[in-house]
Amino acid sequence: MCNFQKWEEQLKLLYETYMRICKAEDVKYKKDIIATQEEVIKLEEKLGTSIPLSLRNTFLKMSKAIEFSAFLPQDFSLPKELKGIFSAYFTISLNEMMEAEESRRSWVDGCFSNVEDDYDKVWHNKLGFMTVGTGDVIAFDLSDSKEDKRVVYLSHDGCESHGVVLGETFADYFDSLLLIGGCGNEDWQMMPFINNVKGFDAYSENANTYRKLIGLKL
Repeated sequence: MCNFQKWEEQLKLLYETYMRICKAEDVKYKKDIIATQEEVIKLEEKLGTSIPLSLRNTFLKMSKAIEFSAFLPQDFSLPKELKGIFSAYFTISLNEMMEAEESRRSWVDGCFSNVEDDYDKVWHNKLGFMTVGTGDVIAFDLSDSKEDKRVVYLSHDGCESHGVVLGETFADYFDSLLLIGGCGNEDWQMMPFINNVKGFDAYSENANTYRKLIGLKL
């Protein structure tokens, strides 16, 4: 279930936390107005499917675009387990969701069309909602029978993160992402915090370590 007030508080806390340790120009946070029903329905018509419930509600009740980025100083010290982390980054956007889904479809058509292949078929029956700088896609698994679909990672280059569950719903994914400290959306930045069964583990040893290092207090 979405806790929009809690998310608002966590986003503000994240911004303040990163502003203390990063250069001001390296930290950005923007939250747009809420979407209208008409805007959401228009996007769903383009997508050819409904937007899973908790993301749909986020667009309609919190914001149609939430953008956050923070780049750690180059000399910021991290333990070996977290060495791949260099930023916090996510874009949850009504307007960019179509771009993410078009990217997924392009990978399916151009590279991963064989549904008989175990790797290829992971790209099928999904709905992209966030692009990754590497070309990967964060998506919903439409084969999930629930109205609120699980969130999965789609890798185009054979990484072990391919198909990994990031959250049982968008609400679970986003709630844990904020609690962790908003790690970057590349797979190697997220995997230190992933429990292979349920997605992000916001109270794992790595998550506790990272929060302590950046000074994020829950």
